[in-house]
Amino acid sequence: MSDRELHPDVRSGQDTAPAAPVKPEDPRVISRRWFLFTASLALNGIVGVVLAVPIVRYLLGPWRKDASYKSWVSLGTVDSFPAGETRLAFYKNPFMRSWDGATDNVACYVRRTGATNFQVFAINCAHLGCPVRWFPQSQLFMCPCHGGVYYADGSRASGPPERGLFTYDWQIASGELRIDAGQTPTLSNTACLEKTKPEQMSLVQIRPANGESSWQG
Repeated sequence: MSDRELHPDVRSGQDTAPAAPVKPEDPRVISRRWFLFTASLALNGIVGVVLAVPIVRYLLGPWRKDASYKSWVSLGTVDSFPAGETRLAFYKNPFMRSWDGATDNVACYVRRTGATNFQVFAINCAHLGCPVRWFPQSQLFMCPCHGGVYYADGSRASGPPERGLFTYDWQIASGELRIDAGQTPTLSNTACLEKTKPEQMSLVQIRPANGESSWQG
């Protein structure tokens, strides 16, 4: 057997030396792996911060001091609300942003009961928040959603609401009627209607046409 047959690679002129394997400790492999690991940590950190900011702001909201939540805004001059009448009024939400547009206009009802006495009602029904309408002919507030009815003084008349309309705290300053619009009228603050007399909150049944007895609860 000749040398050419024993060593075919020599015959072809090709180098038969095997390529040197890349060792695991090669600095090139470690740097690439470290870069990808570091980049993934940074990306996860950014995502975590983006998700955490609104959650932290929500949790810290009750402790943040923001003057806009305790702001008195004007509804107009006192003379623009005649005595004995209930009128629809609008005010700018004190906690507004530039992109709010027309949504920062908030409606309310103003009832003037005397020379310097007013009631300012939130427009939302105390049941599920639908806007109520004032009907001067019947002297009633009525909710179109679920049939809630309120008397002119805001107390409950009938329907699913369990209480009267919410009211705003108000004051007269420089000839203007101002309300505390920095808080939404709810049971959790002072902007709620609890000023009516007990007898005004009772339920009255209308006497039937056949003359049967009526009752008052």
